Amino acid sequence: MGFGSKAKSAAIALAAFAATAALVYWGNGLTPRWPLMWVAPLPVLVFALRRPAWQGAVAAAAAWMAGGLNMWNYLVRVLHAPAAVWFVGFGTAAAVFAAGVLLMRALERRGRVWSAWLVLPAAWIAFEFARNLWLWPHGSAACIAYSQLNFLPFLQLASVAGPWGMGFVLMLFPTGIALAAHRRRSAPRQAARVLGATLGTVAAALIFGAVRLAIPQPGPEVTVGLIASDANGGAMVNDPGAPARRLFASYAARAEQLIVQGAQAVVMPENMGVALDSDVARMDAIFQSIADRTGATMVVGVARIGAAGRHNQARIYTPHEAVRSYDKEHLLPPFETSRFTPGVRMTFFAAPEKAPNQKWGVAICKDMDFTNPARRYGRAGVGLILVPAWDFRVDRFWHGHIAVMRAVEDGYSLARSARNGYLTVADNRGRVLAEARSDSAPFATLLARVPAGHSATLFLTLGDWFGWVAMALAAMALARFAMRQQD
Repeated sequence: MGFGSKAKSAAIALAAFAATAALVYWGNGLTPRWPLMWVAPLPVLVFALRRPAWQGAVAAAAAWMAGGLNMWNYLVRVLHAPAAVWFVGFGTAAAVFAAGVLLMRALERRGRVWSAWLVLPAAWIAFEFARNLWLWPHGSAACIAYSQLNFLPFLQLASVAGPWGMGFVLMLFPTGIALAAHRRRSAPRQAARVLGATLGTVAAALIFGAVRLAIPQPGPEVTVGLIASDANGGAMVNDPGAPARRLFASYAARAEQLIVQGAQAVVMPENMGVALDSDVARMDAIFQSIADRTGATMVVGVARIGAAGRHNQARIYTPHEAVRSYDKEHLLPPFETSRFTPGVRMTFFAAPEKAPNQKWGVAICKDMDFTNPARRYGRAGVGLILVPAWDFRVDRFWHGHIAVMRAVEDGYSLARSARNGYLTVADNRGRVLAEARSDSAPFATLLARVPAGHSATLFLTLGDWFGWVAMALAAMALARFAMRQQD
């Protein structure tokens, strides 16, 4: 009898672990199936509420760790990070998840049901927010909110509370379902209230999102052209001089073709080739002459090496004006941090004559993993941001579309051209208006119309307010737990 009971208990534990691990694995990561993350924590939450604390903690930590295996290949084999990076990163996340589950369980057992409802989402977002601010060099890139990039009504919540608000609601939903299911017999009215609050919160977020999606983005539409080539495996041209000039001339020819078709701005990838001080004048002459002759704007990514240092740089060519430049602020470790000096300023420029009274900006690839400088551009009233980029093929959806969340948060449209990735045009509601793979042709091109007006958002006004709210809620829940312990 005892053996049968233990076997049944072990089978239930294994089922809870396997269900949450599988849902996290397929619901998050580089190619997420967004509906799955809404219920991913639910099996281990239900299990933890009914089993001893240690069993709940082990199941929760193991499930989150196993779900994180969806990033093993990317981190260890593609980015060549040491295996320890995966173990530390996902081990820490698993420990935080397990701690949140234990706190939820403890507070529920002591009758603090509303604190139990809030503590796991608050603890999780406090962790994500602290990691973004202080703990690692990849900004918000690992937030669970990015699993929802294709769920447009929910994505609009980013305009209010950023990824922190989205992640909070994403954790709140399964927590509320688990608590309501656990209390439905012992306290049915309380269970109904928790369920109602949970569903009401999600409904409010989705209603807001539907309304925001129905409101047109202001400002004129402009036509943007994007170009990228994955020739030579998408690698940059490391040899300066003639090889780089040939590459720039090839891109310039495609840019001129897009301008003839109506492009008012053309974006080319990050770090296309090396430009020494001695080569910059000739490169500038190629692109500036096209800008002057056609009235279009072009953004070109280069590795600029010269007396002023080494910079991952975007050079901006606008008609009949001096060439501007932007130096990438957030460099990818260790590939770029060992080679380039980070930039420290934003770069603005006026839209072409056919889109008057508009301010545009430029950022480069990894800059868009961070809420800044993206938010600073939004606060300056930018209506369109042009982003040269370079991805790693397998992350073309995930990394390419993280930038789309910045557009929603900060009220501008996005045109992003990436080698080994996507050419993407999106509006400030997160709708991808046009997209093409960079390997779809020897020189992949994309031409699309996009609104270029700026929209004010609460996230621009208040910044990372919800991250701080989550920290405060987590601290209050911990205080309630500690005070009860002392009673």
